[in-house]
Amino acid sequence: MELKPVKIGKYRLKYPIIQGGMGVGISWDQLAGHVSLEGGLGVISSVGTGYYNNKAYADKLVSDRPLETDNFYSKKALFKIFENARKICADAPLACNVLYAINDYGRVVEDACAAGADIIITGAGLPTNMPEFTADYPDVALVPIVSSPKALRLICRRWEKRYGKIPDAVILEGPLSGGHQGFTYEQCLMEEYQLENLIGPVVEEAERWGGIPVFAAGGIWDKNDIVRCIELGAAGVQMGTRFIGTHECDAHQNFKEVLLNAKKEDILLLKSPVGYPARGVRTNLINLVDRREGPAIKCISNCVAPCKRGVEAKQVGYCIADRLSDAYMGDKELGLFFSGANGYRLNELISVKELMQKLVYGE
Repeated sequence: MELKPVKIGKYRLKYPIIQGGMGVGISWDQLAGHVSLEGGLGVISSVGTGYYNNKAYADKLVSDRPLETDNFYSKKALFKIFENARKICADAPLACNVLYAINDYGRVVEDACAAGADIIITGAGLPTNMPEFTADYPDVALVPIVSSPKALRLICRRWEKRYGKIPDAVILEGPLSGGHQGFTYEQCLMEEYQLENLIGPVVEEAERWGGIPVFAAGGIWDKNDIVRCIELGAAGVQMGTRFIGTHECDAHQNFKEVLLNAKKEDILLLKSPVGYPARGVRTNLINLVDRREGPAIKCISNCVAPCKRGVEAKQVGYCIADRLSDAYMGDKELGLFFSGANGYRLNELISVKELMQKLVYGE
């Protein structure tokens, strides 16, 4: 099957491949810029931008970490990331991923639009008020992430009633994805919640709203997976973990090595202060947390609303902002390394250009 161009709002992607937004600092200017350059949709993560360029754009630090929400989600850094990504991909479509669960969600969406995002992607909750924050940017396409036809229906009803708008596309994320899941721990393991069984019902719901393009995500690895999703009715796919195995990925070399060295049994579902199960790699941090011996939890950055200023972090045994940023900075001992279920299949680092060629034309 030849992979054909697809449109999201007014934007045309040469190939129906969206690169997943991965934070802290896994998909910033280098990765996103090169994916867009090569015909996919590069996605800049808005999470933890205060750490960008050795925290050069965070105005206040405590214990060498960005203080409070406005520094953790640094507007100045986000603008610089987009500026540098544009130097790579020019006017090719470029997206920003903004988690719904974060503090200052609306402000960060507005920052991303002002920075030059063509498309905003939002998961980690139901973004029922997402269009409210893009009213001044009518050309920006809006793409929620859902895990069921019911979630898509709810978003469409709310958006249509309140804003006279429906999503420009939707990402359906199954339970094999890296990071936070839209399912309970038990659902992640149940057959009816696996991606291939969700595509049909979500595409059917999308058709009721005028044929919203559905991009399938979670466990996508190669062209065979892409073709299978398209044959099931998807317009294309989103894939994150495989892009970590590229030279251009903004992750620290140590982060890449953790995945290159991971075995299948090392990748597991973890508890998270965000309130959803999260998939990552078993490392020294996870062993410490299991013994309730993890590093002190201080809530310096105040990153996500569900954590309630560290209350949930203390319940699960780690601060997600501190541990994800440690992974970004290459700390193998205390970093939290998110990965999709297939992360153990990474066995080499290649260029984004070469990876896109493999995905489009086959291995």
